[in-house]
Amino acid sequence: MVNTIQNPETQGVRPGIKNPVQETLLTPRFYTTDFDAMANMDLSTCEEEFSAVLEELRADYNRHHFVRDEQFNQNWEQIDERTRLAFVDFLERSCTSEFSGFLLFKELSRQLKNRNHLLSEAFHLLARDEARHAGFINKAMSDFNLSLDLGYLTKNRTYTFFKPEWIIFAVYLSEKIGYWRYITVFRHLENHPEHEYYPLFRYFENWCQDENRHGDFFKVLLRSQPNMWQSWKGRLWARFFLLTVFATHTLTVNEREDFYETLGLDAKEYNRHVVRKTNETSLRAFPEVLDTEHPDFFRRLEQCSENNVKNQKIDATEKPKLVKFLLKLPTNCSTLWHLLRIYLAKPIDAEALRSEVH
Repeated sequence: MVNTIQNPETQGVRPGIKNPVQETLLTPRFYTTDFDAMANMDLSTCEEEFSAVLEELRADYNRHHFVRDEQFNQNWEQIDERTRLAFVDFLERSCTSEFSGFLLFKELSRQLKNRNHLLSEAFHLLARDEARHAGFINKAMSDFNLSLDLGYLTKNRTYTFFKPEWIIFAVYLSEKIGYWRYITVFRHLENHPEHEYYPLFRYFENWCQDENRHGDFFKVLLRSQPNMWQSWKGRLWARFFLLTVFATHTLTVNEREDFYETLGLDAKEYNRHVVRKTNETSLRAFPEVLDTEHPDFFRRLEQCSENNVKNQKIDATEKPKLVKFLLKLPTNCSTLWHLLRIYLAKPIDAEALRSEVH
């Protein structure tokens, strides 16, 4: 255990309970959806694949993985304050993201229980994993005399409505990018153990397989709905969600560069690797993906990140809201322009590549 971190952002609403991070475009969001539409989804075209992923979820390979061992029974005072602050911020956002998934999947399971038994069971198993992840991370925060009040988050977070198709696109990408984030950190620390300052990182290899299985489940949902990959709308939505996820990831990694430095990682190269691998993985599910090898792709994403930093500096001033709005107008226009250019760039036709393989 260590002394409670006395940074304003980590002081709790009561002793030991951390104040929830302020909601912004970059913080993990909580979602709800059209449960009737989800219950009525026709999965018959992918019945065999659905049965296979459901069996994988039932197997619960990590049922005994998330158990704290003797590695955690030590004093963490040796971790310097800069590292602790960056690490606790990572823990909070990760816990919030996992808990958000738990709430969505739990409610889907409950709403579908009497209307689509197998789909309800699958969401129940997904919720099981997400709850396990969130609890394990929250327990890690207690080593720093902090924790999140998950009940408070449940009641007080803003819930965003997404249509089922949007949920499928978004959660697929969230799970797959989560896989690449965790496995990249794990493999780096495996080769550079001198940067591993807390045992949670040793759990990432098996942990990320949960993320991978969850992504595979949403891939089956996506491929079972022809309108999501055969229509021009499906192609546009696929590119839209890829762009929003990659832009958000780039801005978030850049914002938290200190955390990646504590692990001995170069934040920019880490982000580029994760984005490339997630885009490559998405070829297996999406009708189109972005061309991450285009010479302007990362340049434009990283310019958006620089614009975000400029806006944060403006927000930190005492200027009136109208003045701040006007000062941020050029950077906001620049960001929109760069994102639009990425979106309109020639994509990679995954369906054409898939037909070539077969």
